[in-house]
Amino acid sequence: MVEKSVEEDKRSIRVFAWASFLNDLGSDMIYPIWPLFVTSFMGANMAMLGLIDGLGEAFVSISKAISGYLSDRIRKRKFFIWSGYIFGSASRIGYALAPAWQWLIPLKILDRSGKIRSAPRDALVADISTDQDRGSNFGLMKAMDNLGAVCGIVICLLLFEHIGFTKLFLIAAMPSLVSAFLIYKYIKEVKTTDKKLFAPFTLKELDFNFKLFLILNSIFTLGAFSYSFLLIFAGKNGFKATYLPVFYLIITVTAAAFSLPMGRISDKIGRKKLMYLAFILWATICAGFTLSTSPFIVVASFVLYGMHKAALETVQKTYTSELCPDSFRATGLGVFQMAVGICALPASLIAGFLWDKVNLRMPFYFSLTLALVACLMLFFVKESNCRKG
Repeated sequence: MVEKSVEEDKRSIRVFAWASFLNDLGSDMIYPIWPLFVTSFMGANMAMLGLIDGLGEAFVSISKAISGYLSDRIRKRKFFIWSGYIFGSASRIGYALAPAWQWLIPLKILDRSGKIRSAPRDALVADISTDQDRGSNFGLMKAMDNLGAVCGIVICLLLFEHIGFTKLFLIAAMPSLVSAFLIYKYIKEVKTTDKKLFAPFTLKELDFNFKLFLILNSIFTLGAFSYSFLLIFAGKNGFKATYLPVFYLIITVTAAAFSLPMGRISDKIGRKKLMYLAFILWATICAGFTLSTSPFIVVASFVLYGMHKAALETVQKTYTSELCPDSFRATGLGVFQMAVGICALPASLIAGFLWDKVNLRMPFYFSLTLALVACLMLFFVKESNCRKG
């Protein structure tokens, strides 16, 4: 009976992984041509593009926190996951059929509201994992995310010139529908009648370790500007514009290749040590860009960025899920993802201001400083609730 349960949990992880792969395949089919679609095809200006994308990111943060809380309150995970995939699919169909750019505003909100799946899905993955394989499971999820993104970008590059925006958006809607079907059909969640699990959530339910972990990641995120700055920096130092999409692919392919190994490493050496590695990789990237403009250093920095993403995004979810009480796991994950998402919004604004008003190396100095502060704070976070290295 126990062996059957373990096998069912492994099958569920594989289903989640394939669903993530398919959804990212669909979303990244449209990601490279989204700005062109909004401005050239739909006729919106750059300010409206910023408004549409900004509203979308705001709803990402909100939806994660709300769905995490509701998931814990009603003790349901599955509904939020498959419905989130349907939201993403429906929005892409809407993009294809939209008669004017104004329609893109509610459709973008619908699209990004599909992130209601994130916290409940991560909580369910954590629920069916053990201390010995939780990092590996989250690593597999992130690897499939990134692999789907790579495939989506390649498909976009191959098909777009031949079929145009409308058909590409319609095709991109299909993988997420399959994801929703996989979750609805093959994922089972254990029903509970334990009334203690329905107690109202308060911040007191989250201990000092979680709060400190949340704060240090928020501080780090304030300095972790968008990869766009790395691309622009490369362009300013001799690389032609035609190389920049290749750099983006280098990041995504590297992240896909290293996510699962990073998860396995965290299972063996502990979560905190992998967090240190993620911060050290980012500090190395910042130092590399500030100290040298050598083509080799620039290319190597993009590889390190992919490794950094693989380590950080994998261990953040794993560590957070283990620092939260089981009964509020989705809520804690949602709160964490919302806080980091909110801090990501001004991060690139700060970097852009420093770039324009001081010099192009100042964002890297600022980010390096915050990474060191985060490393120092991480020293005081305990691993008492999770596997120690």
